[in-house]
Amino acid sequence: MSLGRIPERSAPDPVSRALIAIAPPFRVMKWLSFLHSGIYFLLIVLAVADVLPDVKLVVGWMHGFGWIGMCVLTIATVRAKVIPLWLGACVAVLGGVGPFIGSIGFVVEQRRRARHASA
Repeated sequence: MSLGRIPERSAPDPVSRALIAIAPPFRVMKWLSFLHSGIYFLLIVLAVADVLPDVKLVVGWMHGFGWIGMCVLTIATVRAKVIPLWLGACVAVLGGVGPFIGSIGFVVEQRRRARHASA
């Protein structure tokens, strides 16, 4: 009897295989996160300035669909073990409120990887 351990699978199920197939590399995810943070920043500026309502609407939709896309890609990259679970949570869960958290997480993870590579 196993107490809390998740058994290893011999072969991934079809959904996992599909997710792993679309998982982009770490560098692509990092730059997509920065792009999404830039779109969010622009949305905040437009909302605070209360100008260009049509542009604000388009940027709002870009942020919404961008977050959905980031969630799908984050699930894929966590399943493919490209990024750790804590970073996936920063991007997907906390990223809906503030995408800057995910971007900061990518910087932290990149520095951690560089530190371990040089050691």
